[in-house]
Amino acid sequence: MAHVKLRGPLKRLAGDRSEHALPGATVGELLRELERAQPAVSGWILDERGRIRRHINVFVNGDYGREDTPVGPDDRIDVLPAISGG
Repeated sequence: MAHVKLRGPLKRLAGDRSEHALPGATVGELLRELERAQPAVSGWILDERGRIRRHINVFVNGDYGREDTPVGPDDRIDVLPAISGG
């Protein structure tokens, strides 16, 4: 299973758990599984079409990832909300 790490407010929504081992062959599958396992996260990462929201950044082993990015069982996926300010 790939390891999904949540940061910031996403971690709090997932019950203060930052690491989640989840099954899936793509980033999109992992994130849908995360929403099933952690319903409070639902809608915060993926939109109603199953696409990663614009203000969310996803990295697979340090490289930028999208919904169709393939993942393996030893991969590390970091999910970070974008930082903004003035």
